[in-house]
Amino acid sequence: MTDPVFLCRLDEIDDPGSRGFEDIDGTEPFFVVRQGDEVFAYRNFCPHYGAPLDWKPHAFLSYDKNQILCSMHGALFNIDDGVCINGPCPGKALTSIKVTVGDRGIYLADES
Repeated sequence: MTDPVFLCRLDEIDDPGSRGFEDIDGTEPFFVVRQGDEVFAYRNFCPHYGAPLDWKPHAFLSYDKNQILCSMHGALFNIDDGVCINGPCPGKALTSIKVTVGDRGIYLADES
């Protein structure tokens, strides 16, 4: 078992907000969404289109910041479970990434 990998401080992400990560501990590109003290993380890959979700760095949320938005075709996903609720892939879900929140910030958790 390896130690969790520090990603960033919680306050470095807007509330609500998102932040993308690449080349972290061999993990494919992913992003974290913050809602208050909770964080949710998903692989940066649309299950319908097969492309990254963000249209510019760290931009993963809808305009009202209530859903995750695929910039390629407008699909909307729940923040808390990654399930598509609107668009061409209803019921499909984003692939979750395990993260934790600790005293210093957000960590990529050990998958083992």
